[in-house]
Amino acid sequence: MINISERINLLDRHQVEKVKEFLGQFNLSYENDIDYTLVIREEGEIIATCSKAKNIFKAFAINENHRGEGITGTLITNLIDRMFEEGIYHSFIFTKPENAHIFSSLNFKLLYETKEAVIMENGIQDINSYIDKIIKRYHIDLDSERVALVMNCNPFTNGHLYLIEEAAKEGKEVIVFVVEEDKSDFPFNNRIDLVKRGTSHLDNVKVLPGGEYIISSATFPTYFLKKEDDKLNIYTKIDGGIFGKYFCSKMNIKSRYLGEEPYCNVTRMYNETLKEELKKFNINIKIIPRKVYDKEPISASRVRKLIKEGNMEKVKEIVPYTTFEFLLSKEGREIGERLKEINSPN
Repeated sequence: MINISERINLLDRHQVEKVKEFLGQFNLSYENDIDYTLVIREEGEIIATCSKAKNIFKAFAINENHRGEGITGTLITNLIDRMFEEGIYHSFIFTKPENAHIFSSLNFKLLYETKEAVIMENGIQDINSYIDKIIKRYHIDLDSERVALVMNCNPFTNGHLYLIEEAAKEGKEVIVFVVEEDKSDFPFNNRIDLVKRGTSHLDNVKVLPGGEYIISSATFPTYFLKKEDDKLNIYTKIDGGIFGKYFCSKMNIKSRYLGEEPYCNVTRMYNETLKEELKKFNINIKIIPRKVYDKEPISASRVRKLIKEGNMEKVKEIVPYTTFEFLLSKEGREIGERLKEINSPN
């Protein structure tokens, strides 16, 4: 007998292990950010499961003997209901291309597709309406060509500033998208404020939040893990493809600037894959050599290391005054104290 969907107690290690064992049959993992899991059983054994992490569906699997029985609809509908209870009305799912039709029948819209995976969305918002709102809110002139950068800025350094200034030399409007995902030592509100203040002297620069569609848990769930594997390649294609297909085409973006990566293999792979994906949309990639200070490229990780060491005089040499001023503030000092115990990405 097949029972209705059942919520797993995530604090019960035994229950979670059973879900992990089931997913293992499909070479799927149960990720740490999952906050809600449903299973369907037959005679006590799991035959299907699906989870969510905030507004992202994850760890979806159905025993092949029970496919075509409407189980997908049951799981997804119940998880959407749960999201509604949490005030979430927009969601994403990654799946294999051959499964896209299943989720299309459940009102998911295709965002982007590669040979290995597709990303789909569902809810009261879609990417086109989202970008239209950005265009209106930030007074984007669609008749003018522009260039773009995507940055995390954890925190904003002279290296970031140099890259933006190089882009600004083109004379076109420069859009700086600041990664909105809060997985960094410096919270998003601080990071975007530092970029705005640090570039206030550049009349042709606009600083915008990255939102859910640019390097987020939705489009790039492993970005902050700095792990070199096949997933990095797949997610870079998806993240870059979404940027090219939607943001560049709708906002008349013709170039994207990247900082050269002399040391980190993961970032270098990201740059190369991004370059290939954006070529499909005739977007020019410009890779700029890193700004160097004291024979070493300036990076946010270098700044954080110096903060941990208490070497604020050296920090002062490689960040804009506006960043240094923030670091000396009460809020900045509190972040500095936390840095001694936390490691995070650039």
